Amino acid sequence: MSLANCFPIWNRLTSEQQERILSVSEFRKVKAGTILHDGGPECMGLILVHSGQLRAYMLSGEGREVTITRFFEMDICLFSASCVMPNMQFDIFISAEKDCELFIIPACLYKNLIDESLPVASYSYDLICSHFSELTWLMEQIMWKKFDERLAQFLLEESRVENSLSLVITHDKIANHMGTAREVVTRMLRYFQSEGMVRLTRGAVEITDVKRLTALMNR
Repeated sequence: MSLANCFPIWNRLTSEQQERILSVSEFRKVKAGTILHDGGPECMGLILVHSGQLRAYMLSGEGREVTITRFFEMDICLFSASCVMPNMQFDIFISAEKDCELFIIPACLYKNLIDESLPVASYSYDLICSHFSELTWLMEQIMWKKFDERLAQFLLEESRVENSLSLVITHDKIANHMGTAREVVTRMLRYFQSEGMVRLTRGAVEITDVKRLTALMNR
């Protein structure tokens, strides 16, 4: 798969713009666990996911993490290039959850494309709106949904992502995704296990009752 296949509006660019992108864009392979953006003011550029899985998350002053969203094959992340949009700054971290292959369009070039190309400007605005919708959804979940409902939803979503009912995931990692303490996760998972909805083993969670988790999520 080429960069052109990963960029939805490629065919709406001029040949000169396409050549500029191809001449300076970077193809990068990164290992799982790599921090791509550390929430600082530096502007990495637009990330196009060729393969793998990225995670965007926020970090509290106490060091507690909460996942905003994840990016999969063919997804595009603008959080790492927020400096190209006026008055938009994100203190957001981006890491590789799995081994990834990425195309990166440098921020300076992408900003020039926004300034000179209406399709690029419009597409970037849509991306920003999408990212803010994810942030708003996350805030609503944290503020209004009970933790057992959120945890049921997380487990079912993780099952769909991994295409498996057996999830190789630690309580610490779940806590990082959900912005809470490990002890809170452990306590609720043990309750789920006592109710027959999951089975816990070291470093893994097996979903044993999808219907009851789904009903809990939609309560």
